[in-house]
Amino acid sequence: MMTTSTSVRPSPIAGTWYSADSEQLRKTLDNYIEKADLPNLPGEIVALVAPHAGYRYSGPVAGHAFRAVRGKSYDTVAVLSPMHQYTPQPLLTSSHHAYQTPLGEIPIDKDLLAVVNMQLEQQTNLRLHPVAYDKEHSLEIELPFLQRALVGDFTLLPIMLRDQSRHTSRILGGILAEVLKDSSALLVASSDLSHFYPESMANQLDNQVLNALADFSPDGLFDLKEQGCGQACGLAAIAAILWASKDLGATDVTLLNYNTSAAVTGDRSSVVGYGAAAITRPV
Repeated sequence: MMTTSTSVRPSPIAGTWYSADSEQLRKTLDNYIEKADLPNLPGEIVALVAPHAGYRYSGPVAGHAFRAVRGKSYDTVAVLSPMHQYTPQPLLTSSHHAYQTPLGEIPIDKDLLAVVNMQLEQQTNLRLHPVAYDKEHSLEIELPFLQRALVGDFTLLPIMLRDQSRHTSRILGGILAEVLKDSSALLVASSDLSHFYPESMANQLDNQVLNALADFSPDGLFDLKEQGCGQACGLAAIAAILWASKDLGATDVTLLNYNTSAAVTGDRSSVVGYGAAAITRPV
């Protein structure tokens, strides 16, 4: 059984990774979303890939992902992210009943999490381990963007992955597709790309990952990782989202934007890469 907490998870990163002032945060997010210029997307959006650094660094790139869903409404949003802090558990979720940001609370869909957990236990020896007051930034950083871009309320399905294996990613993707197939749902994969290479090398590594993403190839992402030819801290989250999206009828991945931290810092000797993409199915 998954344990639950009656508390709301307070933000550990408001005031550092993004503004703790709600009005300033709204202005910042709206600016990133409004300035994003998107290509025509071939169908209905099933999922997004977005970066998760501090907004100063990755916000302009993330704005392209959330511009794609601006004005849309969903009952449920599943956000998959890495778990950067060490924990022995391979898959984690929040034990709280809501996430809090300066823009308000987002309720967690405990019933849906329980179904995902049951499916995991039936198909693997894994389960979603609930954690309280986690410090993970990569999942939370997407939430204020969702609060500004989407219309209406939505519930959250938060999953954090320490397990970066192909096997677990594939199974999790299939489970998500199964439990969300009859829902009005959006999938979001939270991931940065290469870390701390000179920008020229980062561009090469990141282009490999982005090409595999554009080719709709979760296996290709893992092949790159195993060959040392590309990296993404949320690679398993991206791959799981791709597998889920395929099962939900998606056929196309459109790359929306790419940049590195050098665009802000001016330091091209050691950068972090950021990419945004939309995954769509025919209407």
